[in-house]
Amino acid sequence: MNETAEKTDLLAVTLAHTLAQEHVADIVETLNDQDSATIAHVLEELPFERAVEVLDQSEFTAAAEALALLPEARAGALLSGMSADRAADVFQELDEPARQRLAGRLDWQTRSDLKKLLAYPEHSAGSIMTTEFVSVPSNWTVQRTLEHIRRVERSRETIYAIYVLDTETRKLVRAVSLRRLISGDPEAPVESVVPAHKPITVTPEVDREDVARLITKYDLLAVPVVDEEERIIGIVTFDDVIDAMIEETTEDVQKLGGMEALDEPYKEIGFFAMIKKRAGWLSILLLGEMLTASAMQHYEHELAKALVLTLFIPLIMSAGGNSGSQATSLIIRALALRELTLKDWWRVVLRELPSGLVLGSILGLIGVARIAVWQVAGLYDYGQHWMLIAATVGATLVGIVTFGSLMGSMLPFALKRLGFDPASASAPLVATLVDVTGLVIYFGIAAVILRGALL
Repeated sequence: MNETAEKTDLLAVTLAHTLAQEHVADIVETLNDQDSATIAHVLEELPFERAVEVLDQSEFTAAAEALALLPEARAGALLSGMSADRAADVFQELDEPARQRLAGRLDWQTRSDLKKLLAYPEHSAGSIMTTEFVSVPSNWTVQRTLEHIRRVERSRETIYAIYVLDTETRKLVRAVSLRRLISGDPEAPVESVVPAHKPITVTPEVDREDVARLITKYDLLAVPVVDEEERIIGIVTFDDVIDAMIEETTEDVQKLGGMEALDEPYKEIGFFAMIKKRAGWLSILLLGEMLTASAMQHYEHELAKALVLTLFIPLIMSAGGNSGSQATSLIIRALALRELTLKDWWRVVLRELPSGLVLGSILGLIGVARIAVWQVAGLYDYGQHWMLIAATVGATLVGIVTFGSLMGSMLPFALKRLGFDPASASAPLVATLVDVTGLVIYFGIAAVILRGALL
């Protein structure tokens, strides 16, 4: 072993001893700043239970890389000790050679759980559920149920919800909270403390966003996932939903910014991968802006006659783009939260049309006032027809803001109807589309108002 390797091992041992007494969140934060080799050494030196606790944290971004560097026996044992849903996520991140090596080191139960979880569609309830839950037959007593919870609590994702099964069919019949259980008569049957209503359940194929809405609506700690025969096959806990929603929100924000969603944290993604994620959308937006240049070329003669109109092109374009971006953001969020559905598009039109007219009128008055103040105060001379120019700018702002609001609100509906993610209606895309049409509106209004004066 060379001197550098010895120093690395010594650092890892020292770091492991220091971190062993820390809160798991602090351990994760520290390890995320280390290289993969150091992380692997630390995980090897940490007590087994502590290492499993670290790997179970979704914020720990280097789990797959570190496991691939660990001895196979240690890595397999750690994977088997992790919660099933987290183990499935990490196992999926491993490259194929490491995945094949470690698969043979997993116990039968872990291999079976991973096979089931990895078979479900991405973003479904099945893909984020855990198979580690507490269930008991309906003929057990409260005391026997509590004794069972004490025996299995270390191997379960959560013990705050207990699922009561039919003794013959094993179907899920009720769900009871730990709080109600410990307050019940120990000798009474467990059914005596369960709520009268049937538990809220989902199937494995349900989208994780729908699961999040159920958890929020019914204030649940977990939602049971059942098969076609109503047998419970897993649960989705509120913390799994939070992690999933953070990921979903991050993707939507990145798409709204006009780029593909990143698959890795910003600090982890490679340079060329970052370029690939951003270049496509930037190229599309540039091609869109080329249409703006084509529109300006079409009105070249009008611009030559009334050069003063060019002064307000940035103002006109930004106002339309901003109004469209606002509307897009509002509608994407409403669609994501299911506050709106596709059939509500006409309601949105009836709302955005007057909103756009009012907002456009406000901006139009500001634009007219700006031209008037500059002209009267002698800050700039717009010529003898300055009032007509002010009227042109004011009327254009009303038209472009109204159009931008309608365009921005309808584009997410159109994308969703075509089967695309509404978040693809990014703010830059809407702004680009409104820029082109904004010029047409601007010069169209100018041709009417300024005809016989400047044009």
